[in-house]
Amino acid sequence: MESDGDVSIDRPVMGRLASSASSSKIQATFNASQPPLVNVPTCIVMVGLPARGKTFIAKKLARYLNWIGVSTKVFNVGEYRRRAVSSAPPEFFDPENETAIEIRRKCCQEALTDILSWLAKDGNETAVLDATNTTRARRQMVFDCLTARGVRVFFVESVCADSKQVERNVLAVKLNNPDFEDADSDKALSEFKQRLKLYEKCYEPLDLDHDKDMSFVTLFSVGSKFIANAIRGHLQSRIIYFLMNVHINPRAIFLTRHGESTMNIQGRIGGDGELTDSGVKYSQALAKFFDEQKKDMPNLRVWTSQLQRTIQTAQPIDAPCEPWTALNELEAGDCDGLTYEQIQEKFPLELALRDQDKFHYRYPRGESYEDLVARLEPVIMELERQADILVVCHQAVARCLLAYFLDKSYDELPYLEVPLHAVLKLTPTAYGCNVERIPLCGDVPVVNTHRIKPPVVDIERRVEDALCTVPQHQ
Repeated sequence: MESDGDVSIDRPVMGRLASSASSSKIQATFNASQPPLVNVPTCIVMVGLPARGKTFIAKKLARYLNWIGVSTKVFNVGEYRRRAVSSAPPEFFDPENETAIEIRRKCCQEALTDILSWLAKDGNETAVLDATNTTRARRQMVFDCLTARGVRVFFVESVCADSKQVERNVLAVKLNNPDFEDADSDKALSEFKQRLKLYEKCYEPLDLDHDKDMSFVTLFSVGSKFIANAIRGHLQSRIIYFLMNVHINPRAIFLTRHGESTMNIQGRIGGDGELTDSGVKYSQALAKFFDEQKKDMPNLRVWTSQLQRTIQTAQPIDAPCEPWTALNELEAGDCDGLTYEQIQEKFPLELALRDQDKFHYRYPRGESYEDLVARLEPVIMELERQADILVVCHQAVARCLLAYFLDKSYDELPYLEVPLHAVLKLTPTAYGCNVERIPLCGDVPVVNTHRIKPPVVDIERRVEDALCTVPQHQ
């Protein structure tokens, strides 16, 4: 496997924070607390016939890469084509239709131009070209265009020979796309099948002999088998690792925080407190809820952290339970077990710095949200592999997991609201994830632990400005 080697891009100095004095004020600037994953701008180029899950894979890859800190954007050539022509009947995709071929070629070139412009901007690292790219000539054109500008190309081909699965893909996704929004379902299905046959006439799959010098991975039936060739660099390895864990089977992921704990009612962060009476009632309500779901989810599994409040919450549930160290709450280091008032009194600078950049800030001898995302990556991989599962965790952990499934930015992630005593049901869909919030124990009082970002985050702010958004507690 080759390294990212000979192309060099300037990167910021790593560390918890860097600060400089200007007059009487201190200005703090945070840098990433994790090393960069991409040193060479990269384009992932999708390959495959329609209804083979290319857009599903492209969107899922982009969501994953953004979550682990690789700035990624999907460029769908179909959207460029829809802007170029008002309609696309089946004959538009005929490989002998020279006029249509020229239009489609220009649409691809326009997408490539936008990709190169996007990758040239600071902070942007990886693009995904979502298109069929079914011929060797088209792939060579894409490869030459990108590599001439110093962009590394990685082809991801999706193959599915299961006609029933293709039919399900067509009915579930393709008939709802903009090409068929004004057509009845029977006509749409007929036209799409005609389109498929035309694509099949000219499809040239990636080949280990012909394409031996190109980096690519071929997925069969979205993960039942893989062929990888000429893998270069850490990013391509991470992509393959992720794709090996993805499946398209229907399932539900349930996410909940532990029941109310003694630390919650005292307004303290971290710690290993036990459940309060309200927290115990929630654990019982949670067990009852999943007992009622048992018929539909006979193989439900439960994951907790190794802290007692999550273990106590899951204990009454009649399902296999597995504690994960990776699901432990964000480590607050020197601030563990303190209230926000105590942190402001003892470490006012630290609280201000955290409010300035909550995602990258790392507690003294503790963790940042960025560290937590890295710690949770194995959990995400296992969640992608699993069927129905319940995760009983903590506020910061739940925020990171939600941000992955909902494609939230680093600015949004640390402020996602995840209340106590509610279940979040996540249902992965073809191009995203549906979320349903299910409150339990509505008649049982529970504290609010959600602290929004204060309006004032200056180092020299007043005490009342620092504490104005702290939830009430004992």
